[in-house]
Amino acid sequence: MDPIALELFKNAIFSIADEMALTVVRTTYSGVLKDNMDFSTGFADAEGKLVAQGLTLPGHLGSVPTAMASIMRHYRDDMRPGDVFIMNDPFDGGMHLPDIFVFKPLYHEGERLAFACTVCHHTDVGGRVAGSNASDSTEIYAEGLRIAPLKMYEAGVLNKTLMTFIERNVRLPVMVFGDLRAQLAACHIAEKQFAGLVAKYGTAQLKLYMRETIDYAERLTRAALADLPDGEWSFEDWIDDDGVDYGKPIRLFVTLRKKGGHMVVDWTGTAPQVKGAINNTLSFTKAASYTGVRSVLPQGIPNNEGVFRAIEVICPPGTVGNGVLPAACAARGLTGFRMTDCMFGALAMMLPDRVKAAGDGGNTGVSIGGYDAGRKPFIYVDFTCGAWGARPWADGLDGNSHMFANMASHSVEVTECEHPIQLLAYEFVPDKAGAGKYRGGVPFRRDYRFLEDEAVLQVRSDRRTHRPFGLYGGSPGMPSENYLDPEGENRILPSKFTMTIRRGNVFRHVLAGAGGWGDPLERDPAAVLRDVRNELLSPAKAAADYGVVIFENQIDPKATAKRRAEIRAARGWREVPKVQWHDPQTLERAAA
Repeated sequence: MDPIALELFKNAIFSIADEMALTVVRTTYSGVLKDNMDFSTGFADAEGKLVAQGLTLPGHLGSVPTAMASIMRHYRDDMRPGDVFIMNDPFDGGMHLPDIFVFKPLYHEGERLAFACTVCHHTDVGGRVAGSNASDSTEIYAEGLRIAPLKMYEAGVLNKTLMTFIERNVRLPVMVFGDLRAQLAACHIAEKQFAGLVAKYGTAQLKLYMRETIDYAERLTRAALADLPDGEWSFEDWIDDDGVDYGKPIRLFVTLRKKGGHMVVDWTGTAPQVKGAINNTLSFTKAASYTGVRSVLPQGIPNNEGVFRAIEVICPPGTVGNGVLPAACAARGLTGFRMTDCMFGALAMMLPDRVKAAGDGGNTGVSIGGYDAGRKPFIYVDFTCGAWGARPWADGLDGNSHMFANMASHSVEVTECEHPIQLLAYEFVPDKAGAGKYRGGVPFRRDYRFLEDEAVLQVRSDRRTHRPFGLYGGSPGMPSENYLDPEGENRILPSKFTMTIRRGNVFRHVLAGAGGWGDPLERDPAAVLRDVRNELLSPAKAAADYGVVIFENQIDPKATAKRRAEIRAARGWREVPKVQWHDPQTLERAAA
């Protein structure tokens, strides 16, 4: 095989997946797609094996293979040119109901050669709460329209019965159908571009190159894993609660076993599935696991089936990481993000100089839905995260999406034009980042003022009682916060809730600060001063956490030396702890 020709083909097939992603952005209707960019595109071979994934969400790394396996199980011998498949059932290949998959098999002279693959988060798929994303639903049947693997088009003919059924069960059918057409447009673009590759290479060579692209990724992944130390590492973290049983923490526990070119990610020990809607499907748990492992592997390894062959993921059915019927899972994004951070905790023990501390715990989901005076429905859906944990070589990133989801931020101007909402504040919050030799990312807050008569506000957040952990002496980040009317009544809200709001109400969400890395007393005083001058840190907090005394925007060297000596004497560390939690019980368990 000509390696140069293979490289050209590999780049071409990944470019098609990227062009599909651009097509979705350019043609979609909803803000959650065109602004948040909560979608993924990919390309699979004739057997449904993922060959290429576009530069989209790592959170969907495990989704396309699982969904394609379901399509093949149902329709392997019942496909023909012009067919298009649709599905979202979490218990038959999907993830949660808002994520709708659209797959189009691609043919040449009657032979199926590949699949164009898309998955998009839709603004609404029905259910008890606008946005179909409530964390306090207690069974899948309350969450919206559950679509089994079906033919959206059969031999080029639209399934009007199915489309009518969807139309009558969602609040914004124009938006949902517009987004589905964006997915179809991406598949059509892939079909056209793929036909060019068939004409260039021929079918035999094309199939060989697709198979070799997958095998190439597997060889790279196994070689990279072989360079890492062998052994076993475990880590434990906790979700605050599920939004139904308030105050009841939910255990996440992962064990990594690595030998040679193979790694096992074992979630045995994770809590049983819960009443609330934060239960994962196995595909999403796989995605969190793959993302964690990929973060310590070299760049340039293609995202496809070959990577997944080298990483085995275990999560027992009936747990929060692998829910079974009738588990609610609309808000499962929270658990996926937290599992990724849990992966970082275990990987930090394996590779202490290459792994970051916990991020803000995102992403936070905010949905506001209701009807205007003319009974026309409106739904605003926003997913927000923005603080990375500190790294062993640098501070955590500020205002940057979590690694698990390459999401962008909604435009304030577009939000205010399209929804009855004003954004009164969108700004960094000082004194929230975990301290360390390298500090955690600084979180931000948003204030949303509601302008219609009435709506339902649904919020999914976490890291209120179990704060983002720091590593190797770094402090945990400060907790998240939710308020209603912070400048008036200032009602403190829980981390997860569904409530009615009315005209003039202001909802404030403050992200949790990210964890720090390393001993805060080893931080360069100049870096502390820079944060104070940028209003990310107060002088009082600089003295308390870092022992750096700042007066009139200047460092006092003598007072700083004295303060740091006092802190060292008071804390009495015998050695720097690997992980810094805020929770005394967890610290006791770690010490034991």
